[in-house]
Amino acid sequence: MGWSERPGHEADDVPPLSRLGLPRDERLAGFATDGEWDTCPPSAALADVLESVSGADWQCPGATDAEMVGIVRRWAAIEAWASAAKLGVIRTLTRDEGKPETAAAPNPWSESLTHELALALAASVGSADRTAWLAWELGTRLTGIDALLTGGLLGYGKAKAIAEAFRHLSDADAAHAEALILDQLPGKTHMQVLRLAVAAASRVDPDGDERRRKDAEKNCARVRLWREQSGAVALAGFDLPTDEALAAHANVSARAEQYKGSDVFPGAQMDQLRAMAYLDLLNGDTAQDRISRARTRDSSADPVSPVARDLSTDGRSHEPGGDGTDDSGYEEGDGPRGNGPDGNGPHRSGPDAGHLVGMPRTDLVIPLVTLLGLGNRPGEDHRLGPLDPALCRDLAVTAVNSPATRICITVTDPDGIAIGHGCARPRHGVGQRKAGALAARTALPARMSLTIPLTDLPEIASPASRGSPWGVTKRATDPDPPAGYGTWTLAVPDGREFTVRLERVPTFSCDHAHESHAYQPNDTLRHLVQVRDGDCTFPPCTRHARESDFEHAVPYNKGGRTCACNAGARSRRCHRIKQSPGWTVTQPRPGFHEWVTPAGRTYTNEPKRYPA
Repeated sequence: MGWSERPGHEADDVPPLSRLGLPRDERLAGFATDGEWDTCPPSAALADVLESVSGADWQCPGATDAEMVGIVRRWAAIEAWASAAKLGVIRTLTRDEGKPETAAAPNPWSESLTHELALALAASVGSADRTAWLAWELGTRLTGIDALLTGGLLGYGKAKAIAEAFRHLSDADAAHAEALILDQLPGKTHMQVLRLAVAAASRVDPDGDERRRKDAEKNCARVRLWREQSGAVALAGFDLPTDEALAAHANVSARAEQYKGSDVFPGAQMDQLRAMAYLDLLNGDTAQDRISRARTRDSSADPVSPVARDLSTDGRSHEPGGDGTDDSGYEEGDGPRGNGPDGNGPHRSGPDAGHLVGMPRTDLVIPLVTLLGLGNRPGEDHRLGPLDPALCRDLAVTAVNSPATRICITVTDPDGIAIGHGCARPRHGVGQRKAGALAARTALPARMSLTIPLTDLPEIASPASRGSPWGVTKRATDPDPPAGYGTWTLAVPDGREFTVRLERVPTFSCDHAHESHAYQPNDTLRHLVQVRDGDCTFPPCTRHARESDFEHAVPYNKGGRTCACNAGARSRRCHRIKQSPGWTVTQPRPGFHEWVTPAGRTYTNEPKRYPA
């Protein structure tokens, strides 16, 4: 829009050809520059007119380009106005808790309200907490910014950026900084607004920059791993000490120059070489290691494509060790404990038991049919999200090369819900690691769950060769459901074999097979509940079930059973909320957790749905 293909005609004066002949709403003229609707404050009346003149599929019949630009501007104003209204109601909720209206203490509202908002907004608890904080800031410290938001002159994201920039200022300094920029904000881009806010904060508190930087370096330094939109991975550090970060970047750049000078990475850009250097320095690999591998690699391979070995957190070789399991095949002490014997206090959390205590493990879910060559289905990583089939195969190979890796098989129903599960136990003396089969640096400690739909079990039971280095066979004499799903032999690419006994997961119904008559669950029950739930059972929470408490819906001291039909994974924070006044959690059937909030709303969390 905004241009004309015919010389001598102003585009703003000519309705687009696609809308010529359509009826014209007389109110459209009010959206031209300085028109009635172009200058009025946002309101429900404006929203009603906007909806009407926008028409079906937002085609704006009969509108000129100038009028449509005005319509876009006013919709943006309505968006800001609605955001202000949402924050205003949230602010009222915080005040209704009866706490003093002061910004002296952070978050003057309860954890219970934060969780209620998380459910209402379908947001994480952290996101809901930040939204409540912004509502409080705009209502108590930055009322001028709130007025611009309400008037549609400043968008939600810009208001939030200003509040973040002023967060560490005193009330008086925040008011001073706001006054310095208030009349400059309308019409500015997000970056321009942020620069104005940061400059104002520095002006009113010139020593604050150094203080905040040193505080962040001391208390906020962190490393984060996440999945990019491309499916690749990002690994980054934040709030790092400036001098050390600059030195680290110099080392990365120097290593990248070595790779460039070796002439073994033709066509590689410096960014790609820096990425290699970054990973090699973290993994303890020398420049010669990388260069030698590139020289000996098959000429058809892409030396700069992302490969599974670069995700490794283990750059050294390990000797095979014990299997770290009890007689049932389940890891002992797998994850934090649930609520205390009195029903009010949490269990103590302990380190993950098993071989190589403290070794961080990646949580992988990989469809068995993908490994066996029977299908091409994607998997997932708990932190990274979806994994494409080729990456699943690569990661599975790197994972089995680490003695810290634990392998399970999960049987699912057609919806991906776990109904059967078993943990792999080494068949001692059957199969040995193939010497030199995998480079030591490709070891990736992982918890690897191999998933298979119940309907596909007969197909994978066939012993026919599929040209895959993975193999699964079933003992012919084993019972079928409902007793279980049989005992299987899993062969992995390095030559080893594992035994996996698949038993029922207590989902939909419960036979109390693993019920504990004590307060503490046994390891098998704990593990099966973790498999069934996947994450914390508070709907917006994504903390892994292994990092959550084993918690009784009906407290043990009030007659609640220590059984899957009365148990669920709750993160420590959500566990405490469940036990606070006004909250109840029930389990109408195993795996389905019904939360009732103090406001009387009900939210249901279903069992985890696995890719299979």
